[in-house]
Amino acid sequence: MKRRDFFKNTSLAAIGSAFLSPVDLLASIPANKRRSDGKTAKNIIFMVSDGMSIGTLTMANLLLQRKEGRESNWVRLYHENKVRRAMMDTASANSLVTDSAAASSSWGGGVRVNNGSLNVGPDGTEHKPILQKFKAAGKSVGCVTSVPVTHATPAGFCINNNKRGDQGEIALQYLPLKFDIMLGGGLEYFLAEKRKDKTDLFGKYKSTGYTVLQSRNDLMKLSLSSDKPVMGVFYEDGLPYALDRDHTDGLKAATPSLAEMTSQAISYLRKNKKGFVMQVEGGKVDWSAHANDVGALLYDQIAFDEAIKVAIDFAEQDQETLVVITTDHGNANPGLFSGGKANENFDKIQHFKHTNEWILKGVDRAFIVPRLIERIEAAQGIVITKDEASSLLKHFSAADADGIYNPYKLPFRELAEIQTKYTSVGWGSMDHSGDYVEVAMCGPGSELLNPFVKNTELHNLMLEATGLRA
Repeated sequence: MKRRDFFKNTSLAAIGSAFLSPVDLLASIPANKRRSDGKTAKNIIFMVSDGMSIGTLTMANLLLQRKEGRESNWVRLYHENKVRRAMMDTASANSLVTDSAAASSSWGGGVRVNNGSLNVGPDGTEHKPILQKFKAAGKSVGCVTSVPVTHATPAGFCINNNKRGDQGEIALQYLPLKFDIMLGGGLEYFLAEKRKDKTDLFGKYKSTGYTVLQSRNDLMKLSLSSDKPVMGVFYEDGLPYALDRDHTDGLKAATPSLAEMTSQAISYLRKNKKGFVMQVEGGKVDWSAHANDVGALLYDQIAFDEAIKVAIDFAEQDQETLVVITTDHGNANPGLFSGGKANENFDKIQHFKHTNEWILKGVDRAFIVPRLIERIEAAQGIVITKDEASSLLKHFSAADADGIYNPYKLPFRELAEIQTKYTSVGWGSMDHSGDYVEVAMCGPGSELLNPFVKNTELHNLMLEATGLRA
């Protein structure tokens, strides 16, 4: 474009735009002025790598480059110029640093709510979740996640509740909605022996016409021609970390990967002539960031990236699908740090077989220093010193009676600090950050994406992309 044409076409959004910041200027371009071809999206696949800081995306790509000689699918989309990109402001109604409930509600209900709430505003107003809107419009809908299906991110697209932690209640709220397919973890919220009220929720789901799935084999044998709503719950709490799943006998056969769940869900939903809308969440990216667990983090990000490939392959063949790829917030701000051995140290992660969670859940007060050193070496190929092992074991003598497994507790933090010397990966915290984050879109409707958006804007963008209105 010639210089004079640039100024003629943009006019700097008239003289008034000169008083806006660059970010405000970009965000002020009306979305409907960006439509170019008039196409609407029949389907939407909304993909969330929960708690993904930019360092996580970066290091997962570097790991794949150095281990397999290829880029991540996400970064490859950038290099091949197949997506629109934006930065997104992730704040909630009451904090610059959001939690997952408020973040998903911003997309799901189109309004910022307080941290901890699901589509319930600060004044108590309930905002209709987006999957309910699309279901009412005749589309098939569903969610896929590596954490409980009742967790904050899927719930933010599905229901109203002012307490994200009331997952037993959320499991009940899903029942009458009869969404077409829900896949993930969280057995304890459905099994009578695990629920506080001893209700057999799986029994209730079956009696109201659902197909209930509880294993990978059940999922892979699912009749794709069925019109029954599907509730698939494959593990207690979150599904296993991808790294542990790949190196533990039985887990790979018993539990599906995020990519497998995504593929089966698309195949189940796509038969609706009016289209479908689904959310896919790599939820344990967030959990591993909270734990400062580098092996869990990078391999679960790669597992999410494999699900991206499933979605993009379908969308490129289908040509009627909007794919949204993003995160709800950063977490822990991990990064690869400089040093003479940065390359050598980072490459050690290629040979990890297990996560820090796997290591620490197998340690108790009876452990001695040599045994802990051997356990870490077997899991990750790292040989820590006797002093480091001794320091780590001190935390177990003060562990709670119920055990030490909690990502905020000291063994996780200390093990991560010890690992930094061996992997050159460091951490900013063990909690969410207020960073602006990546959004990428491809397919019909992606032209609606402005270069800078608030998280709430994606709600109306999805509705407009499909020709609906709020």
